[in-house]
Amino acid sequence: MRKLALLATSVALLASSSFAKDVSVGVAMSMSGPLAAYGQTAYEGIEFANSLQPKLKNGDTIKLVLIDTKGDKVESANAATRLISSDKVVGILGELTSTNTAQVMAIAEKKQIPVISPVATNDKLTEQKEFANRVCFTDSFQGAVVANYATKDLKLKTAVVVVDQAQVYSLGLAKAFTDAFTKAGGKVIKEIKVSSGDKDFKAVVSQIKAANPDMLFLPMYHPEVSMIARQAKQIGLVKPMFSGDGVANQTFIDLGGDAVEGYMFTDFFDYAAPPTQRSKDFIAAYAQKTGKQEVNSFVALGADSYNVMIDAMNRCANPEDSVCVNKEIKATANFEGVSGVINMDKTGNSTRSAVIKVVQNGKAVYKATVNP
Repeated sequence: MRKLALLATSVALLASSSFAKDVSVGVAMSMSGPLAAYGQTAYEGIEFANSLQPKLKNGDTIKLVLIDTKGDKVESANAATRLISSDKVVGILGELTSTNTAQVMAIAEKKQIPVISPVATNDKLTEQKEFANRVCFTDSFQGAVVANYATKDLKLKTAVVVVDQAQVYSLGLAKAFTDAFTKAGGKVIKEIKVSSGDKDFKAVVSQIKAANPDMLFLPMYHPEVSMIARQAKQIGLVKPMFSGDGVANQTFIDLGGDAVEGYMFTDFFDYAAPPTQRSKDFIAAYAQKTGKQEVNSFVALGADSYNVMIDAMNRCANPEDSVCVNKEIKATANFEGVSGVINMDKTGNSTRSAVIKVVQNGKAVYKATVNP
């Protein structure tokens, strides 16, 4: 009898292992090009989260399939098409900028493949889309965070907004800030339009200096913002400067140098104040692997996009049923992520907190947490 029992156990284990397989999850990220700092950082979080939780509860192994979008919207659409048609992914993590993410979501929507973006914040991204999701906050939330902090805490009354007309992220965040700033009693005295890739901002900073606002709001990405800050310093333009999460990386500080000392921006997470037990565990494991205590917010949000996707897959009888996975993503409630507690809604948006940081001595330093 004992031999029969051992044989039965061996057969069961063999059957279990024979049915376990690889399940592909796609990743569409800007790994090269002008936005590589974002993609490389977010993918680091996704990859590390995968190393901590490589398997589903049924024993299947998650295989990450990464395609570099090169920071380009056409490449982003091509990446989504390839991941779905050739690689047969269950879901897609990415992209990062709102412009590129819109391309990925449009392709995935037609094929009923769920997308979770780590950090694309434009409010309209998920509108009228069933398979679009994100684990970050929206521009309307972070725009209001900056506006209210500027008017109520810093008592600033006038602002100049510099907006990148080539980026939906910038346009959306500029509007969100302007609406909230005006509602709070402030006044936007000038809006100046620039374009991604511009390098000469002498005319822009001269206009700002002539307008003499209490503050500047630059809802753009770090390449252009760092140059504006440097060129502003060259002409003696010293005003409080704010951005959204588009500058939430060390590359921005390295590029800006002493010109961005005192610069303030919104972010999703601060490693020095871990909001959940999962956050503490992730930071400890990350430090053990890399020797670094600092966990960038894009690393945390990349990890959370992976964690939410895997959690949803585990709640489906068939984790390769993309429709079920999408439904469970939207049913995510009180999820303890690396970056904080995440609650998803039926529109694919998450409710979560924001933090405000300031650049001090070449590092981003925590100032405040703002809850929804």
